Amino acid sequence: MLQMKQAALKALENLRSAGEIPFVWQSMDELERKTNDFVARFLDERLKVSKELGGGFFLTELLDRLMRTSESENMDDRDLPEIEKLELVKALDRQNEMMHLYPRYVAMLLSLLDEAVKGGIPEARVLELACGSGGLAIALAEEVQRKNLSVSVTGSDIVPIFIEEGNRLAAEKKLPLSFRRLNAYDLTEFSAQSFELMVLSQSLHHFTPGQLAVMIAQSAKCTKTAFVGIDGYRSILLAGGVPLMASMQGIASFALDGFTSARKFYSELELDIIAEIATGKRDHSVTSSWPVTVLTIRFDGRKPDAPQFP
Repeated sequence: MLQMKQAALKALENLRSAGEIPFVWQSMDELERKTNDFVARFLDERLKVSKELGGGFFLTELLDRLMRTSESENMDDRDLPEIEKLELVKALDRQNEMMHLYPRYVAMLLSLLDEAVKGGIPEARVLELACGSGGLAIALAEEVQRKNLSVSVTGSDIVPIFIEEGNRLAAEKKLPLSFRRLNAYDLTEFSAQSFELMVLSQSLHHFTPGQLAVMIAQSAKCTKTAFVGIDGYRSILLAGGVPLMASMQGIASFALDGFTSARKFYSELELDIIAEIATGKRDHSVTSSWPVTVLTIRFDGRKPDAPQFP
C-alpha cells in the first residue's frame, strides 16, 4: 500500500506516450526544475488514473495524498542549534543499530566494491553524502579494516559539528575514514572517476525530487561504479512504525522527525523516474527489502542488478 504500482505504471505509461519525460536539460538549475515539475505531473496523472480504476485504488491515492507533507524534519531546521542537531542524528544512529540496519547496508556496499577491490586497484574510494554523524561510514570503515580491504571512506555533510564528531570518532577508532564539510549539490571540485561509490543513506526524503536529481547527475561525473541511495519503504506500516521506534529513545523531536520522514519517503516508481531524468538512461534498479528501498545507478555500463542484502 502507498506504492500503488498498477496506477503508477499506467500514469507513467500515459506520460511516456505523450512524450513528456524531460530527458534533455542543459544545466543543474534546469534539471532541478524539470524534475520537480515532472514528478508533480506524474502524481497528478496517477490521481486521474486512480479515479478511473475506482474503488480501493482511489481511496489509497487519497490516503497517500493525505499523508504526504513538504514539512522539514527538526534536524533540517536552520535555526536549530548544532548541538541539538547532533543529538538527533546520534539518535538515528542508535535506532539503526537497534534495527541492525548498518550490517545490511555495509554488506550491500561491499558487494558492489568487490570487483574493484579484487581488480587490484590501489584504493577504492567511497564518498557518503549527507552522512550526519557518520554511523554508516564508521560501520563501513570498520568492516573494511577488519577485512583488510584497499578501500577508503569519506563521510560528508554541510553541518560543521557532524564533521567534527565524525573525525573524532574515526581518530578514536583508528579507521580508514575521514569526514569533510561538503555541499551535496556541488561536487564540481572532483574529477572524473574520483570515487568508486557515491552513497546517500536514509536521506533521500530530505531532498526534493529536483535536488535528488542534481546529486545523481553530479555523482555521475565523478563516480566510476555506482550511486547508491538507501531510504525507508513508503508504506502505512512504516508511517506508524518509524515514529514508534523513534519514540523509544524518549526524544520528542526525534519521534516527530520519524513521523515526518515516513510521510516523505519516495515510492519505488518516483525514485525510478528521478533517476531516469537525471541520467537519461535506464542503468539503474529500484528494489525493496523491508524496511528499506534501494536505488542503485550504475555508471560503469554493467547491468543494474538488485543489491545483495544478507
